[in-house]
Amino acid sequence: MGRTLLLTGRPGMGKTTVLKAVAELLRGRAGGFYTEEMLGPGGRKGFRLVTLDGHEATMAHVDLKGPGRPRVSRYGVDVGAIERVGVAAIRRAMQERRVVLVDEIGKMELFCGSFKDVVLQAVGGSHTVIATVMAKPNPWVDVLKMMPQVEVWEVTVKNRGGLAKQVVAWSER
Repeated sequence: MGRTLLLTGRPGMGKTTVLKAVAELLRGRAGGFYTEEMLGPGGRKGFRLVTLDGHEATMAHVDLKGPGRPRVSRYGVDVGAIERVGVAAIRRAMQERRVVLVDEIGKMELFCGSFKDVVLQAVGGSHTVIATVMAKPNPWVDVLKMMPQVEVWEVTVKNRGGLAKQVVAWSER
C-alpha cells in the first residue's frame, strides 16, 4: 500500500507554494497539478489548474455563471475543467508510477465526482500521494484524513520555509 501526505493550513498560509517547491525538487518524478490565482483589475478573478506536464484550464472564475453551475463564494466552478485537466493529470501520474501531487482537495474540486474517485484510487493504491487539503471540516475530507495510510501536516508561518525539503525526504523514505 502507498502512503499519502496531506498538507493543511489556513488559506494563504503557503500550501500551494510548498507543493510547487516539492514539484520542483522532484523534477520529473512527480505528476499531477497545482492551482494558481488568476489576477485582474480589482484583484483575484479566479483559479487556474496547471499540470506538471504543461496543460492548464480555468477551474473557477467570477464570470462563470449559469444555471446548475456550482458556486464557491463569488466564483463559478467549471467541473468539466477539473475532470478534463485535473483528473486526467492524476491518472497520468498514477499510470506513469510517479509521485502524485494534488493541489488542492477543496470545496471547488469536491464538486467533481470523478475527482473524488481518482483521489481515492491514488490514496488507496500503491502510490505516494502528496496533496494540499482544506483545513475546515468537510465530511469527505475528514474521512480521507483518517485513513490509516494518511499523514496530515499543518503548514504554518514558522515551518513553511523548510517544509518542501521535509516533504521530499518523507516521500523518499
